[in-house]
Amino acid sequence: MSIADGKRLPPDVFKIDAERMRRGWYTDAYFSNVAFILRTLAKKGYRFTGKHRVLKTTDFILDNLDDVDVGNMVVEMQFFTKRKPFSIAAGTDEAIAILRECCGYFESDGEFVSTYDQLEVYAVQDGAKVLPRVPAMKVRGRYRDFAILETPILGALARRTRIATNVYQALVAARGKPIFFFPARFDICQTQPGDGYAYRVGVEAYNMETGNQVSPLISTHAQGEWWGQKGVGTVSHSYILCFLRDTAEAMIHFAEILPPEVKRIALVDTNNDCVIDSIRTAIRMFEKYHEYIEEGREDEAQKYILFGVRPDTAEDIVDASVEKTGDPSLDCGVTPALITNLRAALDEGYKKVNVPDEWRERAKEYFRNIRIVATGGFNPNRIRMFEALKAPVDMYGIGSFLMRGESNDFTADVVRVKLNGQWHEMAKEGRKPVYNPDLEMV
Repeated sequence: MSIADGKRLPPDVFKIDAERMRRGWYTDAYFSNVAFILRTLAKKGYRFTGKHRVLKTTDFILDNLDDVDVGNMVVEMQFFTKRKPFSIAAGTDEAIAILRECCGYFESDGEFVSTYDQLEVYAVQDGAKVLPRVPAMKVRGRYRDFAILETPILGALARRTRIATNVYQALVAARGKPIFFFPARFDICQTQPGDGYAYRVGVEAYNMETGNQVSPLISTHAQGEWWGQKGVGTVSHSYILCFLRDTAEAMIHFAEILPPEVKRIALVDTNNDCVIDSIRTAIRMFEKYHEYIEEGREDEAQKYILFGVRPDTAEDIVDASVEKTGDPSLDCGVTPALITNLRAALDEGYKKVNVPDEWRERAKEYFRNIRIVATGGFNPNRIRMFEALKAPVDMYGIGSFLMRGESNDFTADVVRVKLNGQWHEMAKEGRKPVYNPDLEMV
């Protein structure tokens, strides 16, 4: 992927519906109207006859526009977002693929003529930081050939950049602790490949910025489709309910049946007593681990290593281990107090297992290596609060925030036009060409 090696994703990754996109199926209708008008004017041979303001260039003032071919106007368009203080760009490879596959026009016999090779396209690499109003992409070419692509290009840039930036912000708040990507249930499944890629871009941008080596963790296979990673996960409440709310029993069978490379992470809030269910589960799992080691079946024993526990207490419920303060914001849901109680219980849990003295240190290490994965309504502000209070969270799972976050709406502006072989500034009031040294010619 581009963030790591400078290579852009090839167009076939995106499975673009090129046939319909070329005909404006995904386009705001006014762009289709504009492209049709410009094509019609080009066929008629229309030349500009209206009134105009003086066009200033660096060398001279151009005031003779009698031969301006409006229908075939060549423009420079820049694409930018306004999010502060910066964004992590993503979706540029997808935008380039849209241009590559769909820029052009249809002949009268219905044959599509690609004019992509007549464009000049400049774009940052996915994962680059872009400042507000500084373009992540610029396109130069005949406007009517790519006018109808503005809508899907802006959409790709906006969605991917929003997710990548939100992921980056969450990792900063978490001080580099891993972030599970859990938003699949908040949108239609067709969005997952691109969303998962944008998550990866955010993770890699954070790693490049900080020198960390945070591993990406996705929840569905589709989220890793563009970059070749499989989804990982815990268990569901519904699975535990099939075992009549016996979390430990449910996890024993999870461990028995699934291959050892699937991390064993127990969901521990089903009975609203995360501490008790975590300890019961850890003891059962360790007993099996100990049993198989003693029998010399080390490969089988690996299946019973409890990687982590996941409290996911609902926002209107107080866990049994939490001493109430009377403030719902401090008592309800997954709280720093709950996490602290859980860590303390796990660290001391080895004392409750019945093993020979020579196994005591090994049991201690087993329990203290069990990680805590906190989920349930997390966003950067809430993570910062947990981190400020030194809540012993090892990983955070985040869902809907990564889809929402702040606005990363992109805007596309024509900022120059080419007249008589020279470029002239031409933008709406308040906009102008903006230089970005990170733009690379595609």
